[in-house]
Amino acid sequence: MDAREPVRVVRDEDLLEADPTSGMLRRRAFEVPGLWSGQVVTEPGGVSGWHHHDSNVSSLYVVRGVLRLECEGVEGHVDAVAGSYVHVPAFTVHRESNPGREPSLAVIARAGVGIPTVNVDAAPPPHA
Repeated sequence: MDAREPVRVVRDEDLLEADPTSGMLRRRAFEVPGLWSGQVVTEPGGVSGWHHHDSNVSSLYVVRGVLRLECEGVEGHVDAVAGSYVHVPAFTVHRESNPGREPSLAVIARAGVGIPTVNVDAAPPPHA
């Protein structure tokens, strides 16, 4: 008999709050060795704390709103809007914010075996 896992469906109401970082709400759908999957919501005007995702590589798909990212040691920011994909390399210290008028929602797929989220103190200014 084949011992494969069955296909699972996780509905919005079944998502679990996970990996807290101030200023944002992450909810996990799946976590298996090598993969973390879920979503993040940032309220209008919200700014997250600085954090990184250890040795994990993150891919985000912005479903609605604006997701702004700032990275440690880099001047300025990048904005991703609905329909955009974002790639965050492993160990990249960053923070996310929402300069828009509606909550932003992004779907996350994180690949790797490190700690899903590591919160850190404020990042130093660029080129410090």
